[in-house]
Amino acid sequence: MARGDLLTRLDEAVAVVRARAALQPAIGVVLGSGLGAFADGLDDPVVIPFDEIPHLSASTVEGHAGALVVGSVEGVPLAVLKGRVHFYEGRSLEEVVFPVRVLGRLGVRTLCLTNAAGAINPTFQAGELMILRDHINLLGNPLVGPNESELGPRFPDMSCAYDPELRRIAQRAAAAAGATAHEGVYVAFTGPSYETPAEIRMARTLGADAVGMSTVPEVLAARHMGMRVLALSCLTNLAAGASEEPLDHREVLLVGERVRSTLIEILTRVVTEASEEP
Repeated sequence: MARGDLLTRLDEAVAVVRARAALQPAIGVVLGSGLGAFADGLDDPVVIPFDEIPHLSASTVEGHAGALVVGSVEGVPLAVLKGRVHFYEGRSLEEVVFPVRVLGRLGVRTLCLTNAAGAINPTFQAGELMILRDHINLLGNPLVGPNESELGPRFPDMSCAYDPELRRIAQRAAAAAGATAHEGVYVAFTGPSYETPAEIRMARTLGADAVGMSTVPEVLAARHMGMRVLALSCLTNLAAGASEEPLDHREVLLVGERVRSTLIEILTRVVTEASEEP
């Protein structure tokens, strides 16, 4: 039976990356809004803009550079997506998760995602971190449609989407960095408008601790491919209704800049310790 069009496009993208970067990445990292600085510190980096990789869509959002960076941190080979594309940019969910699928086809088996999120839980504060324990998907599922069995099963299990041991590693890394890191549930809305106070009350009732407009489709695609997943939210603002201040993407970027050094330290510790696991 002929290989699917998706597999062909993935192979074409992977061939370009392998032609440019000889390093075999063990761990993949996805960097969210304003959090791209981690990629700038990689040793011997090879930077490949998204628009130079076949079938990858370039990001149109401020704070998302749109490049795949292959390099290493403390000897650990990494493939880092510096920025991401979003459903709200008018991309299909298949386009949104295509870069993560490329990482999987490159051989990445452990994926660490970051994002900027709004705090719903009233005990959380802007500038703190949240380690995702679970999620609520109000954005859409990239696995809808014909299943490509070479990537994964038709009905992937999501009862433990976020790897418990990776979460423990992240907690230890945050403690060593002196950062406050909660564990919680992330709810994904489509965006691009920020949520209304009524929608945030609904999300709180459903059990969400933080809200954003990304990450969940990528997690679904990664788990479909059998990757272990860790996801970290930088809580850049209080969600709608929790503050009298209007929500502004500039504030998201400012808080991301403020916690940059702490996040870099945490990610470095996470990828180093995760690479030592059998």
